[in-house]
Amino acid sequence: MGQIVSDVTDILNYKDSKKEAETERQKILSDMAADEKEKTNLVKKTLATQRAKYGASGMSGKGMTEGAVLKRLKEEAAEPYEEKKRTKTEKLKKIKVQKPNLLQSLLDKFDDLVG
Repeated sequence: MGQIVSDVTDILNYKDSKKEAETERQKILSDMAADEKEKTNLVKKTLATQRAKYGASGMSGKGMTEGAVLKRLKEEAAEPYEEKKRTKTEKLKKIKVQKPNLLQSLLDKFDDLVG
């Protein structure tokens, strides 16, 4: 009887752990989506500001130097968000739930009884 209670408890704990892991995954994915949106807005704002400065100074923004500056600004604005994305991706990879192996549990108990 004790083994049955133990197995049922393991299964219920697994289901709870699975729900918690899924909730955590969804939270991380939601955070990643919000970061991506924020990054996009920041990059657009930075580029628009720089283009406005170039326009005010009489530059067209189509030259080699202006394009390089805008590319660098885009990369610099996006860099912190790329690091956040890598960190959150690593967190997603680490979220795992150990599924209970009832057969192994029974074999272990059987070995204890026989041994």
